[in-house]
Order: sequence, then structure tokens, then C-alpha cells
Amino acid sequence: MNAKTPLLLLPALLACGLAACSSRPDVRYRDPGAVETLTIDFGGTDLQRIASDMTDSVLKSPLFAGPDRPVILVGKVENRTSEHIDTVNITDSIRTAINRSGKARIAADAAGRAQIGEQIDYQRTGAVSPETMKEFGRQIGADFVLYGRFTSIAKKAGNEKDVYYKFTLNLVDVETGIQEWADEVDFAKASTRASIGW
Repeated sequence: MNAKTPLLLLPALLACGLAACSSRPDVRYRDPGAVETLTIDFGGTDLQRIASDMTDSVLKSPLFAGPDRPVILVGKVENRTSEHIDTVNITDSIRTAINRSGKARIAADAAGRAQIGEQIDYQRTGAVSPETMKEFGRQIGADFVLYGRFTSIAKKAGNEKDVYYKFTLNLVDVETGIQEWADEVDFAKASTRASIGW
């Protein structure tokens, strides 16, 4: 090996280094129902638990015991946690589960009503035959509104961090304003870091 050998190897070493830096991450599928413990933050396991527990609870209410299927508007869940959580994901899962149960009918939410409004406007342009054009003012009003609140309390001391979550839902009679059902799910998550800093 002479003095020029290290210089000749330099391009090869640089190429290997760049290849290592640009290598793709190890991507794999996982069971979406498996418990997720990647971080202490709200995650898929928490969403599934909340949606399942709340749906099971509300459908056990006497309101759904009879042959009549009440019309429910699944409203908003206010996020009062310290995290940016898309609560629409939670209400979508609850809405879907209630609909699948066959015990209630689901009224269109704000996004659905906006789409309906666009369709009604389109049908009134004259592009739709009068025989198939839908009449305005025939939508069925909701019997109940389901809405809620999501809160959290976060604490940390040294390398320890603890977060307590509480998810509350209320089912209110639209005509009377009476709360006919309410329930809540709570859970806590804790983590310890080996190094300082979060």
C-alpha cells in the first residue's frame, strides 16, 4: 500500500456513507388492534378503546331497547387536552359503530349537510329531471344529539411523565333538552426517559 491508496479509497468510502444515509427506513405492517406504546401521547389504541367503550355504553341505554330506531346527530367533541388531537377520528368511529348496530339512524353532520345543500342547489339548476328532483324541506330531524369533551392532566418530574385522560359523552333530547345518557372513559399513561428532556 502506498501513500496514494487512502486517496483512492476516499471516493468509495464517501459513496458508502451516502448510501447509508439515504437508505430507506424499515417499514412494515402491524396489527392495528395491537396495543400501541410508542409514545405517551394519545394514539390509535386509545382511540379504539374510547370508541368501543362509549359505543357499547350508549347502545345499552333503554332508549335503544325498543323497535323504533331514534335519529342521532353525532356532534362535536371539544378537545381540551394539551395535545393536538383530531376528535373527528373518534366521533367517526363512534358514528360508524352505532350505525352498524342497526339500533339507531344517524343524521348527517355539518359536512354531510353541506354536501346535501350542494346537491339540492345542483338539482334546482334544471339539469335534473323534475321526476327525480328531491323536494326541499323533507329531511328528518334528529331526536338526540351526541356531543362531548376530551380533557387531560399532564405532569412531569425529572425523567417521569404522567398523563391522565378523560373522555365524556352526553346524549341530549333535542325537543326537551334533557340529558338522557352520559358516560365517561378515563385512563392514564406514564413514561420514563433515560435522558433528560422531553
